[in-house]
Amino acid sequence: MATSMAIDEEDDVVVEAPKLGNIDGVTMHPLVLLSAADHYHRVARGTRKRVVGVLLGSVSQGQVDCTNSFAVPFEEDSKNPVSCVFVCVCVWNNKH
Repeated sequence: MATSMAIDEEDDVVVEAPKLGNIDGVTMHPLVLLSAADHYHRVARGTRKRVVGVLLGSVSQGQVDCTNSFAVPFEEDSKNPVSCVFVCVCVWNNKH
């Protein structure tokens, strides 16, 4: 399972995800749903704000098994909030 990464002239990073084939089913563990709902209610309830998170799990024989998740703090570009978000890389480095 290989991924590729290319950097263009403007230093934007483009990551191509590995090909997974056909997905026949998804199992989402209850803690993952509870965590996502809790994050939304703490950060964005009653607003038009978005929340961002990462789903963790495995894929085997066309079955996705999502077993964990974590919230990702981020900031949106006020000039272009639809397509531009800023994530601190320290979040990723501290989640090993």
